[in-house]
Parts: sequence; structure tokens; C-alpha cells
Amino acid sequence: MNPRSIDTRSTWSRRRFVAGCALGATAFVAPGAFAEALVRTPRMTEGPFYPDELPLDTDNDLLIVGDATSPAVGEVSRLSGRILGSDGRPLAGALVEIWQVDRHGVYLHSGSQNAGRRDRNFQGYGRFETSSSGEYLFRTIKPVSYSGRAPHVHFAVTPRGGDKFITQCFVAGARENDGDFLLRRIADARARTSLIVPWEPVSGSDIGELRARFDVVLGTTPAG
Repeated sequence: MNPRSIDTRSTWSRRRFVAGCALGATAFVAPGAFAEALVRTPRMTEGPFYPDELPLDTDNDLLIVGDATSPAVGEVSRLSGRILGSDGRPLAGALVEIWQVDRHGVYLHSGSQNAGRRDRNFQGYGRFETSSSGEYLFRTIKPVSYSGRAPHVHFAVTPRGGDKFITQCFVAGARENDGDFLLRRIADARARTSLIVPWEPVSGSDIGELRARFDVVLGTTPAG
């Protein structure tokens, strides 16, 4: 699929997202029913490219910056999932942050390689507070590889009353996965596989959107 821009602006506000989460919430399995089968998400390094200056726009739609009319270039993707405790209970009110390179492999960071090529229409960073079902949602682009790294999205999750947890989400089928030195450091095969998710076409999308679902299972469930 060729990289593309979106044709029209779509506002993905928290209010709109929470309203649309009802169906997803009803499908949630009762806590404890599958807790033993859950694989705790492995920690990964934050890396050197967490934004050194946060953008003025930090919402969950990374394709549009502020009131701009020109969207980012890339494969438009809906990235969603749940934040869960080790017992399978959804964590409401958790702050989820993501950051990733643009279509040219450039981070929103002054020290990123090829900084002069950065897509100024790509927000590069977003955050979202989880709903009562532990759900989050971002609209972004499918990540691309750069400098020996497999395509990935950085995640930082700060549960209510807990410490920040950092990991990364990878693309199933990406040829660079086997050679990614950070991904290979995770010795447990199930834990490593839990970070790799499919990016699949959205049925009926007239702009060729993709969707990916990445659940984060924390080691403990914070109180409250």
C-alpha cells in the first residue's frame, strides 16, 4: 500500500471515543477468568527520542496538528487496546502516551536523524486517558523502520496511583523484527510475541485505513 494522506479531517476527541466504547466494553471477559493466561507486557527502554519539547497539540489524533488543514503522510491507522492489571482487570484513568517516527523515520526530537526532513504535519506524540473499560485509542500512521530498528511505536503508561511503565509495539510480518536488537533481548518467546501485533485493513474504509490492537498488561494492579 502506498503512503497516503487522509482526505478529510476527523476529530477523535475523548468524548467521542468514550461514547463509542460501549460495544467494546460489553465484550470484556470477567476479571480473573483468564488472568492466568495473560502474558505480562515486557518493559522496554524509553530510548533517546522521547520528545525533548512536547508539541502544543498532544491529543490522540497524530495526523492533524492543531488547526492545520494539511494531514500527515503515511498509512492511516487506528491504534487501540486496553490497559490491564496482572489480574485482567481494566485500569481506568491510566495515562497512555505514544511517540514514533514519521514517514521519513524522523522523531519529534532535536537529535533525531534527518531532522530536516521531518513531516511538520505529523504530531509525532499523543496521549490519552483510558476509559472505564481500560480502553485507549489513537489515530496515527503505520510505523516505519529506521537505522536498524524494526517499525515500532513507543508506549508509556502511567496508571492512576502507579509508576510509569514503558514498552514498545511492533508490526507483525515486518522483516526487520528478527534483527531488531532490542526485541531480540526479550528471552521469553511469549513475552516477545506479545509486543508484535497485526496491522490490518479496516473493512469498508474508503481511504485504506489500517487497525492494530495492542493490549498492555502491567505487572501489578495499582490501588484505586
